[in-house]
Amino acid sequence: MAKITARAAGKGPQHRCTECGWTTARWVGRCGECLTWGSVAEVGAPKLTQIPSSIPANKARPIAQVSADQARRMQTGIAELDRVLGEGIVPGAVVLLAGEPGVGKSTLLLEAAARWARAGRTTLYVSGEESAAQVRLRAGRTNALADRLFLAAETELATVLGHIEEVEPSLLVVDSIQTIGTAEADGSPGGVTQVREVTAALVRVAKRRGMAVIIVGHVTKDGAIAGPRMLEHLVDVVLAFDGDRHSGFRMVRATKNRFGPADEVGCFEMAEHGIVEIPDPSGLFTSRHEEPVPGTCVAVTMEGRRPLLAEVQALVAATSIAQPRRVMNGVDAGRMAMVLAVLERRCQLKMYAADVYVSTVGGARVSDPSADLAAAIAVASAERGASVRQRVVAIGEVGLAGELRRVPGIERRLAEAARLGFTEAVVPAETRAARDRMTSVRHGLRVHAVPTLSHALQVLSIVPRAARSADPLGEAGGAAG
Repeated sequence: MAKITARAAGKGPQHRCTECGWTTARWVGRCGECLTWGSVAEVGAPKLTQIPSSIPANKARPIAQVSADQARRMQTGIAELDRVLGEGIVPGAVVLLAGEPGVGKSTLLLEAAARWARAGRTTLYVSGEESAAQVRLRAGRTNALADRLFLAAETELATVLGHIEEVEPSLLVVDSIQTIGTAEADGSPGGVTQVREVTAALVRVAKRRGMAVIIVGHVTKDGAIAGPRMLEHLVDVVLAFDGDRHSGFRMVRATKNRFGPADEVGCFEMAEHGIVEIPDPSGLFTSRHEEPVPGTCVAVTMEGRRPLLAEVQALVAATSIAQPRRVMNGVDAGRMAMVLAVLERRCQLKMYAADVYVSTVGGARVSDPSADLAAAIAVASAERGASVRQRVVAIGEVGLAGELRRVPGIERRLAEAARLGFTEAVVPAETRAARDRMTSVRHGLRVHAVPTLSHALQVLSIVPRAARSADPLGEAGGAAG
């Protein structure tokens, strides 16, 4: 009883999670709060210490009197990467680039380091996964050689800091943070404590020297950045590099950016001689048909603030099995199940006795709800065998009642479609009133504003205008268009 009382009073040994601070009276392998494995360690009883105040070396002053010249952005030389960073990288900023193995992180950063060095600025590339000779071989293949690009293969933090003091770079690239370790922290390189300590040390030296730092991070099998969650809080910018292994298309997305927009996207393509930026990627996700083909429709999605065209293709085939197949590639299976239910219930299309296959062109991944209308039109076109007119785009979110909901950035999407040669568009109407069901000309496009999915199918002549659907939002037929 005395032992239990002492432990309850906090006099016995305590164990605390190094990630979230959760405490427990005995050691456990997994934190009960953040569910992190191996982060619970024994700590002593908390001690209350008095920290004396000190005179600051630099006095605080009004924010308007602080010069912003030292934080002026510098271009990396890769326009698509600069676009995501916010038109360049800020001196002293620490950037974390994470992605799956083989996606091209090292190739992209080696190219960025080479272009930075060609601009007359000293660059240090630290490789913890490859030898210096291996990195040199890849640089020769991708033409990433520069006189002011210094290369070091190191895995010890103290040695990396020594290279920084000797080379005095304005840009440091560390590939990767999970391979760098320090004797000042417990655990092996790549562990929670090691990653946190190494990153904190690099952040301190970056702020002190005004040196930009780009760190490569690994991801887990769930797609999350490996290491402690605090890693994303320590850095200034978090970039996600993703793409399909079977396609050369790659995207860099900003999920956190203290110095610019956090919703920008940069587009690249993996080629034989390295990675190539794609300033206009819309043509990668559409196909050219000499004649109209049933089961195709083009959507205009938004990747960050960039409009991209993506073609959705569908195939509907009769089946005799009790549970028809639903195969989705590049689109969200849950949203497509909802779209199929709306087509059957609101538009009287028989989907229950047919296999449905839906795919995107070029390996695009479409998660924008604005592609619902294009997917629904493609499926309906395939089911009826009616072709959609060429050079038509469809923009809109489909609701469960069959209504079309407006999506942000309609004007920007229409302008992008017009720039690429499309002549006709179907968009949601402003309201459900009959006066808003009209056809107008915007950005050189013939735009049909329709309130429901059934009206959209009638405007495109996929279903006859004389047909009456089970549309609960108002009359169908001649009111559309």
